[in-house]
Parts: sequence; C-alpha cells; structure tokens
Amino acid sequence: MNMEKIMEELIVQNNSKIVMVVMDGLGDIPHKDFDNKTPLEYASTPNLDHIVRESVCGRHIPVFPGITPGSGPGHLGIFGYDPIACTIGRGVLETVGLGVELKHGDVAARCNFATLDAEGVITDRRAGRIATEENRRLCDILRQIKEIDDVEIIIEPGKGHRFVVVFRGQNLNPAVRDTDPQHEGQAPLKAEAVREEAEYTAEIVNRFIDRATGLIKDEHPANGILMRGFSSRPRIPTFKEKYKLEAAAIAAYPMYRGIADLMGMTLLPAPDTIEGLFRTYVQYRNKYDFFFIHVKGTDQAGEDGDFAAKVGVIEKVDRALPVLMDKRPSVLAVTGDHSSPCPLRSHSWHPVPVMVHSEFCGADNTTRFTENQCNSGGLGFFESKYLMPILMANARRMDKYGA
Repeated sequence: MNMEKIMEELIVQNNSKIVMVVMDGLGDIPHKDFDNKTPLEYASTPNLDHIVRESVCGRHIPVFPGITPGSGPGHLGIFGYDPIACTIGRGVLETVGLGVELKHGDVAARCNFATLDAEGVITDRRAGRIATEENRRLCDILRQIKEIDDVEIIIEPGKGHRFVVVFRGQNLNPAVRDTDPQHEGQAPLKAEAVREEAEYTAEIVNRFIDRATGLIKDEHPANGILMRGFSSRPRIPTFKEKYKLEAAAIAAYPMYRGIADLMGMTLLPAPDTIEGLFRTYVQYRNKYDFFFIHVKGTDQAGEDGDFAAKVGVIEKVDRALPVLMDKRPSVLAVTGDHSSPCPLRSHSWHPVPVMVHSEFCGADNTTRFTENQCNSGGLGFFESKYLMPILMANARRMDKYGA
C-alpha cells in the first residue's frame, strides 16, 4: 500500500485552517561579502524569531539529493505530489496561470523576450526585464502569426519579459528541447525533437521562431525570443480529491496561479504587496481550508545574485506577519519550493528550510528561522512530498493508522 492510499483512508475533516507561505527560492548558502551569512541569517526577522520558538523546523529535499528542481517540481513536492511520478511542464503552468484555456493535445511553451546582437548572439536573456506594457505591444505584433501548416498559434503576454505560446492542432507532441541555452554569449538553440513523434512539432516551433524573429528584429531591447518548457496538460488529482480540502491560492505570477489552478485551487486576488497577500487570507479565511500564499521576490533576487534584495523581501514578509497571525491559522508553514542561492544566481540542489507552527507541532530548540538552525530542527531532513502529510497531521486531519 502506497502513501496516497494510506492517506486516502486516514484523512478526516474538521474546521482547521492550514496556511503555507512559500518564499520562492528561499534557501541559500553563506555569502563571503555579507559576513559569510545567508539572507535568512542576515535579515532582521523579529516576528519569525518569535514564531519559530513555538515551532518545529527542518529542511526538505524537493526531488532527491543532488538534483536541482525547476519551479514545477518544487511546488509539486511541497503540495504532496511525487515530482518524479507526476510532471507538469513549465509551459502548461504559465499558460493556465494566464487564464488561457489549454486543451488536451495542445503544446504550450513559456517564452522570454531577449536581446540579440548583430550576429544573433544573446546579450540579455530577459531583454532588460522590459515593462509589461511593452510586452503586450510586442505580443500584438507576434499575433500576426495566426497559423502554421494548419496549426493554430495562440500568444498571450505575461509579466515583464515573459509570454506564452500555445500550438493547437493535430499530431502535436511536447517532447521538444528548449531553445533557451540558459546563458548569454551564445545564439538561441534550434528546437529539436527528443522523440521521433515530436519531429513535426519541432519543425512548427522553428518556423514560428523564424517568423517571430523577423517581425521584431528591429525592436530594442526585445529583438529575439527564447522558448522553453514545452508541455501538454496532464491529468492529476485535485487537492479536493487528494486531501478533502477546499484550497485557495494567493499568487500573482502566472506560473504559480497555473499550478494552483491545475490542482483545483480557487485563485484569489493577489495584491502587489506582501501585506496585501496576507490581508487576502484574512478576508477569505472562513471560506477555505488551505491557503497557498506565494512570494516571488526571494527567487528573483537569488537569480539576480542580489543578496540585499533577497534580505529585503524576507524582511518585508516578517514585517507583514502580524497581519496573518492576527487571524492565526491552525497550522502555519513557512518555506520555499527550492533554493536559489545568490552566489549561484540560479536554482540549486540545496535542501530548503521549513518551519511548521501549530498547537501540536512539538517545538524544538530553534531560535531563528535559518538554514543552519533548521539543520538541527525536529523535522530533520525529509523529501518535500511528505510536507503535506505533516501539515495534515498537525491540523488533526489524519486518523490513526492500524489497530
């Protein structure tokens, strides 16, 4: 009998409230330019320090040791889905999060506007993080490409430099390699089929890129496009089916709204401020059992290598916590989906710090919510997919197993 089957038999319902605050890319490593501390260690966090003394801490491993997860697997893990057995492509997450209808058989890709030099070499993968308004104007230009070889092309702008493309037609397959080399200083890659049945799709993608690049070649700084995360809509159980929870998501970025939508969470308004995110929870507290609150800034700062900015986001979360704790949930988890260390300027394989606060958590001796203190916390090191069972148990939503 596997974990899913056991949980299905043990879950009970009550009026408890579970809140999971996810500071994206939270985990980090010591930085030699900042007293050899991590952002969590460097930040001033009096509210977290107060809560952690009545909490239990540990570190979770998103996939398995040594594997660097994308945001999709990272979130699947903390939501209790096995990221190896269950995969959701980044293109699907971004597309659904933007409110685009995605049919079974469609192929979706997450895209960046990028800057190319005269030789076609990438000088900025994010086109200077152009404004969303500029993104919309450029997407309107690309919408001149309505169809390629009877394959419908659907284009939708996201935030900043990001947008999505959906290919809709017959005989499409998402097994196509990214065209984003993930580094400046080289040309975009050609789309290549990973499997023979995706060769037609790769051909359509390359034809789209050629036409799109021709349309924006005189734009600056966004005169090129990079595509990644080719994927199709999966079939996965919802939170209601899996946990008997009415779940809601408070997330601003399309990708995270997308994964929440695929799991059947209700998408609530997501203001621009962290305090606003917490006030949304307060407003809707009585309507849902589980709240996923997503904070993006920690990941963006980590990927930019901006230590001070990451510290600043952590401190903003800390200052806003009294808003959330004024309507204290039965269980509060504070964690990340993966680590994004500033020295690496990317996602990494490092385990993610996690704090669980509840009346029954069994507090350890942790006095600050940091990587080092979480190393010796009562939860120990565990796979991310076990976080939800821990939260469910703390919410008294799990019955006893066996006689």
